[in-house]
Amino acid sequence: MDKDVVIKFNHVTKRYKLYKNDKQRLLGIFLKKVKYKEKNAVDDVTFDIKRGESVAIFGKNGAGKSTILKMITGVAFQTTGDIEVNGRVSALLELTAGFDPEFTGRENIYLKGQILGLNDSEIKKIENKIVNFAELEEYIDQPVRTYSSGMKARLGFSINVNIEPEILIVDEALSVGDEQFKNKCITKINKLIKKENVTLLFVTHSTATATEFCKRGLIMKKGKLIFDGDIKDAEAKYKDMIKNKKL
Repeated sequence: MDKDVVIKFNHVTKRYKLYKNDKQRLLGIFLKKVKYKEKNAVDDVTFDIKRGESVAIFGKNGAGKSTILKMITGVAFQTTGDIEVNGRVSALLELTAGFDPEFTGRENIYLKGQILGLNDSEIKKIENKIVNFAELEEYIDQPVRTYSSGMKARLGFSINVNIEPEILIVDEALSVGDEQFKNKCITKINKLIKKENVTLLFVTHSTATATEFCKRGLIMKKGKLIFDGDIKDAEAKYKDMIKNKKL
């Protein structure tokens, strides 16, 4: 792979088997004769993303956006085609995923940091930065089960943006806390992109938010990549497709 390319999809298809109900799905594990339908959540998709690029992915629910993110992060695997990812990935998807409710906030920083591939000494260096950014100084040594949903989301966001990611994936994760904290998150992401050369992949329904961060836009429709180009052109095409009910 070209050293400047950090994410590469080469004719990637992700196919799911759709069963009538959970019982049929269970039986399908053991019996080949159980009937099912096949659906390509991602259908023969090819694209490259270079280091430092900021790319938005647009599309309706079910277009294949989240499936692409899952394959990049290793949560799901392609049925056919090749995927290459070169760099430490931090994904702002489920911000509170991986937390142990009985652990304190500080203990969860280490837990989640280890899940993301850091060792204890690396986590120690950024521990205070995470706590300060999340604005949880008074609560950081309390069990996470005592946190509000907003506090947990702030901690999750802070961990993910402060681990020095090389690839940052954001999936509608900016509704974190109040308006002041949301603006703080937007500023942090902009800093990562502009000053630290982090590659951004941003999935959203909001074209206005995407144009704040991104210079390139991809449009997905029913699993297929139908547009790849300048963010302004992507925004205009996506809005037109919505207006004319072509998605």
